[in-house]
Amino acid sequence: MTVSRKLLITYELEPSLLKQVKAAIPDWKIYMSKNPADWDKHLQDAEVIIGWRSKWNQEKLWSNNQLQWIQTWSAGVNSLPLNKLAAQNIQLTSANGVHSYPIAETIFALMLALTRNIHTYVKNQKTKVWDDRGNTLEIHNKTIGIIGVGAIGQETAKLAKAFGMKVLGVRHSGKPVKYVDEMYKQSELKSILPQCDYIVITLPLTDDTRHLFDKALFQEMKKSAFFINIGRGEIVKEEDLIAALHNGDIAGAGLDVFETEPLEKTSPLWEMDNVIITPHTSGSTEHYAKRVIENIFLPNLKNYLADGTVSVNVVNYQKGY
Repeated sequence: MTVSRKLLITYELEPSLLKQVKAAIPDWKIYMSKNPADWDKHLQDAEVIIGWRSKWNQEKLWSNNQLQWIQTWSAGVNSLPLNKLAAQNIQLTSANGVHSYPIAETIFALMLALTRNIHTYVKNQKTKVWDDRGNTLEIHNKTIGIIGVGAIGQETAKLAKAFGMKVLGVRHSGKPVKYVDEMYKQSELKSILPQCDYIVITLPLTDDTRHLFDKALFQEMKKSAFFINIGRGEIVKEEDLIAALHNGDIAGAGLDVFETEPLEKTSPLWEMDNVIITPHTSGSTEHYAKRVIENIFLPNLKNYLADGTVSVNVVNYQKGY
């Protein structure tokens, strides 16, 4: 008796995307549901899963000897039990790269708003206050430091070049990439901070990056510099960031991620005039599902069917991303 191969999809795909998946594996059983009650039925024997869910029945998941590959719906994988997945030899691929356009757009929205004082004008509009002070800065020809030059960082560098900016980058390997004028390793971070008018964090959260930005690094930055974080909140020691903003060690911040989410109502960040807060939405896009399926999952599925391995966005368990 032939055992049916099974794919579990924990998100609702639009019909055209589901049709492409079915066409690639016509002999497989495919189950798609957002309902947690439906997942339990298939966790124990699915060979491939699209989407990681914290509400899964962990006992059934770990007893599944058929499971070979999980495609996450997120770029970050720091919340997953990576050691456990590695021990069970489960291949893990992320949604890295799906967010490049919307996050790069958000980064520049925050940078431009802080530079041109747009956030203040929006607040003044609510109270019908006409105040034209404090709008003297330009973004053109300034220096941007992109800390973590992956797909998002490179797209951000590309946009920076349209503004005539000098682009300094930091990445694990230190290898140069297009649109970045000078590349550095993380160990050289302190040497670039004093040069930058904008610091943009696009790093993943790992043991090496947790609380990387603290009081010492904020004091290396220009007092006129703006700090943008769309990576992970835990990369920044939040109390030190608040102090740097309060003391004038940096000029302002655009923040999409925080140590605790949702951001606690008692956080001083809510009340700071030099801070723009967005609710971890920088990666949201109308094209999210299409990019996960067409750019990542289907190319990997073709490879997987051929030799049992995947090649796009494979998570390195030792590095944690």
